Amino acid sequence: MHLTGCGPRLNFMNDHNDLNALYSRRTVMEGVLGLAGLAALCDLAMTRAAAAEAQSSTTWRFFSADEAATIDALVAQIIPTDETPGAREMGVGRFIDHALAGFLATLGAAFRAGLTDFETNCRARHAGSDGFAALTVDRQILWLQQVEHTPFFESLQQLTVLGALTMPAYGGNRNGLGWQLIGFQDLHAFTPPFGYYDRDYPGFSTQAPV
Repeated sequence: MHLTGCGPRLNFMNDHNDLNALYSRRTVMEGVLGLAGLAALCDLAMTRAAAAEAQSSTTWRFFSADEAATIDALVAQIIPTDETPGAREMGVGRFIDHALAGFLATLGAAFRAGLTDFETNCRARHAGSDGFAALTVDRQILWLQQVEHTPFFESLQQLTVLGALTMPAYGGNRNGLGWQLIGFQDLHAFTPPFGYYDRDYPGFSTQAPV
């Protein structure tokens, strides 16, 4: 159960011997939970209608068909499918697409430029190929090892993890599969008091203050 980005498939730390023991997919995903701040931005930036649309839509809103195929192949290498679900099963590509067409629209132009540059360089390196998505898995991995530290790929990694851990209503983390990988349970658990300072607190209420 290894995340490509920190296992032998993508050698981010240049150490093939110890990565399997040190970095599991769960460890890496927990390590980037600083993205929770960006996940909170989802809550602020997306309306209920937009969230519902992102969850149910089967169309691509930002990417062309060719771009979508590339993104789908990329995220599948960042969180691959093995004995546990990967980015494809989690709907990560669709989440990124809807995010760039919606609450992350200001990043869309720069992201597309990076994606175009990525594909252009990939086709130049692999003469006669139809792009990254058409390469074999081994050739995809070899190419990603060459571009792992580029701004585009690092941004894609962040969006991939965000899509894997976001609330399912926003289109990613389908059926809570990403949460299952890190052992997170979506349960409200707030039971006061926690100490003398809040022993008189009546408890959590969803009602708006009068």
